[in-house]
Amino acid sequence: MKKLLIVTGGSGGHVAPSVSLFEHLKENYSVKIVTDQRGKKFIDKKKYDYEVINVPNLFLKPYLLPIYVIKYFYNIFKSYKFIKKFGIEIVISTGGYMSLPFCIAAFILKKKIFLFEPNSVLGKSNKIALNFSNKIICYHKNLKNFPTKYDFKKIIIKPILKSQLYNLKKNSTKFDKKISKILIIGGSQGASFFDDKITELMIKISKKHKIEIVQQIANKNLNLSIQEKYNKEKIKHAFFQFSEDYSKIYEKVDLAITRGGAGTLSELSFLRIPFVSIPLPTAKDNHQFYNSIYYYENNCSWILEQKNFEIIETSNFILKILNNYNDYEIKINNLKDLTEKNTWNNINNHIIEIINEN
Repeated sequence: MKKLLIVTGGSGGHVAPSVSLFEHLKENYSVKIVTDQRGKKFIDKKKYDYEVINVPNLFLKPYLLPIYVIKYFYNIFKSYKFIKKFGIEIVISTGGYMSLPFCIAAFILKKKIFLFEPNSVLGKSNKIALNFSNKIICYHKNLKNFPTKYDFKKIIIKPILKSQLYNLKKNSTKFDKKISKILIIGGSQGASFFDDKITELMIKISKKHKIEIVQQIANKNLNLSIQEKYNKEKIKHAFFQFSEDYSKIYEKVDLAITRGGAGTLSELSFLRIPFVSIPLPTAKDNHQFYNSIYYYENNCSWILEQKNFEIIETSNFILKILNNYNDYEIKINNLKDLTEKNTWNNINNHIIEIINEN
């Protein structure tokens, strides 16, 4: 059995697809995952074989650049030793600055290197590694910042989702009930805006439309405060943390308000949950905005820019969505068309075929 290594950066958006790839590959390969200190909180140690290796962000503190450069080269050496020690034959990188030393080490050792890019914008680490990788697996044909000379390395695949998602019930294309259950997902970064502003927005909306809320809370200390606000307005609600299993969270959800993370948008789309995307304005290369634009242009969703967020106008905007069943049903049908061929077996066969390609 060939030995394969999945290398992933520390954000939830990088780690989640790594875990899904592990599930797809574990029957055919001996698979290990490497992440950094940030990423381990998104991985269940009981289920997945992973190692933690920290890599410095070269551009985080420019005045420490000389020290970081030395540490970076040391991490390339550590990556080289790791690949040799475990006899790794194939490396898959899902991006993030911590993945690059492993890609460089794999190149030196003449190992097969596959890149994975779920976003609509090519990440910086993947862009560097693209120069010496074998292939890049992605969801979008027209990736921004992608050098056209490497188009031949591009392999388009349907979104890679968590295995349990395929067992969940999707929204019917014949919507026959009131739009009322709203899911709020702020993601693993920049979610404090959702704790504050979106909570206020939900209270405003509840005065004109009966709603039920399932909400991710980024700051645990705010749980009680937000709960008291919802109880005062008699709004039925439930809270969850980003790292929790989403299987139950998605149950019977009619509409989502979310950031623009590729993984979350893929999951919502697969379950035919129309969503309002509020992209994180500080996301690198504005990739959350471009992820969201893809679904907006396919008439599957709505977009709001955070800089334009204003409670009264936004509440009117959401209320219009909640009361416009025709537009809502069109979006469900478009999501069905977009995701219809995404089955576990189809994705699994495609991934194995890619990895086994000579």
